Amino acid sequence: MNEDSPFPKHSERRDAAANRQRIVTAALKLFEENGIEDVSMNQIATEAKVGPGTLYRRYHNKSDLCLDLIQDSIDRLFTDMDSYLDANSGLSPDARLMGLLRLLIRFREKKIDLLKGVDVLVSKKHTFINSPLHDKLQKLFVGLFEEMADSSSSLPTSVFKADLLIATFSNQFYLFQKETRCYSPEKFLTQLDALFLKK
Repeated sequence: MNEDSPFPKHSERRDAAANRQRIVTAALKLFEENGIEDVSMNQIATEAKVGPGTLYRRYHNKSDLCLDLIQDSIDRLFTDMDSYLDANSGLSPDARLMGLLRLLIRFREKKIDLLKGVDVLVSKKHTFINSPLHDKLQKLFVGLFEEMADSSSSLPTSVFKADLLIATFSNQFYLFQKETRCYSPEKFLTQLDALFLKK
C-alpha cells in the first residue's frame, strides 16, 4: 500500500491476522450467497469460526467490515488516479478531471454492493464527509477546479464545487440516478460533464 493511502494500515499479531482473514473470507462468501443486507454479524462469526467478541472487537458493524473489504481497492483507485494525472499532465484540467471521474465511476460500478454495505450502517462519527476517502478526492478535485478557475469569476469556490461533485457519488444519489433515472455510467458521466465542466 502506498504512503498516501486514505486508510493507513496498522501492524497486527499473527493470530489477529488469521482471524481477520477467516472473517473476510466468511463475509465475502456469505455476502455473495445472500446479499450484504441479509447477512448478520453473528452469521459471519459462525461461518468464520470466531467468537462474536472477536468479530466485534475488529468490526463494530457490517459497514466497518465492508470498508475493510474494499480498502485495497480504494488504495488501487488512488494509485490509478495518481498515475493517470502523472501520465496526462499535459491535458487541460477539465480533461484530467473527466479522466478521474471515469476511474471513479468504474470503481463505483465494480464495488457497488460493498459500497452499499459501507453506507448502510455508517455511524455519525464516521460519515463519508469526515472520511480519508473524501479528503483525498476533495484534494484532487479542488486542485483541478482551481486550475480551471478564472480569477475574475464569481462562480462557486473550488472547495464547494469539489464537495458538490463528490456528493454525487454518495450511495443514495448514485443509486437513485442508476436505478430510478436509469442512467448508465456513461450517461452519469455526461451529466457531470455538463454540470461541472461545460461553460
